[in-house]
Amino acid sequence: MRVEVLGCSGGIGGAGFLTTSLLVDEDILIDCGTGVGQLSLEALLRIEHIFLTHAHLDHIAMLPMLIDTIGDLRSRPIIVHAGRETLKVLREHVFNWLVWPDFTVIPGYVNPMLRLEEIRCGQTLNLAGRMITPIPARHAVPATGYLIDSGNGSLAFSGDTAICEEQIAALNAIPDLRYLIIEAAFPESQRAMAEVSCHLSSGMLHEVLRRLTVRPEVFVTHLKPGYAEEIAREVLNYPGDAELRLLAAGQRFELGQQA
Repeated sequence: MRVEVLGCSGGIGGAGFLTTSLLVDEDILIDCGTGVGQLSLEALLRIEHIFLTHAHLDHIAMLPMLIDTIGDLRSRPIIVHAGRETLKVLREHVFNWLVWPDFTVIPGYVNPMLRLEEIRCGQTLNLAGRMITPIPARHAVPATGYLIDSGNGSLAFSGDTAICEEQIAALNAIPDLRYLIIEAAFPESQRAMAEVSCHLSSGMLHEVLRRLTVRPEVFVTHLKPGYAEEIAREVLNYPGDAELRLLAAGQRFELGQQA
């Protein structure tokens, strides 16, 4: 089981700034930001499932284009899994015949190009031995993170979140947590902005890490491009015993066997 980072930036601003998406093996996406646009047509055709953390544009931007590009080249629908509120946004504000065609009824109701399926926090979906479970998050809109588990190790992705007591508890309940991908969207100088937008600043991230009883390898994501150097400097100066690294597009995590 492999997880590849397609995009992990908190914004745009150059070739290296691709917004959030993780590719699990060849057929599962976690979020569908602009990083998905780097995949070839052949790679896009292998996508079967997409799990969304929430409905903000940097996490769903490529979803309409993805369905439009490959939907009629497939014999079965792509399945999008997300919370009820996220699916409601997709139905009402994206696939509504105004912003984009409603691919949940194209070419017909029986076998559409797109299927939307609700998944709830704590509900595990087993896809050929790959367990994917939404975990709590606290954001400006209803949101989740995700736990990706091969059975021999797991990776948790915080999604967009502020300090979330339920997420901290969920992470501490994962004894084999090998990797943690967690956001830090703002530097401490912008902590007020982080709080109002329900993101983590570098200092808030440090607060979360101090409260973890598990000891995964920690990778920091979603840095806002305009503050990236400041965030990186502060994040990497973590005073605790965990070693923090910055997530990068193209990075891969192996979960199929113990490290």
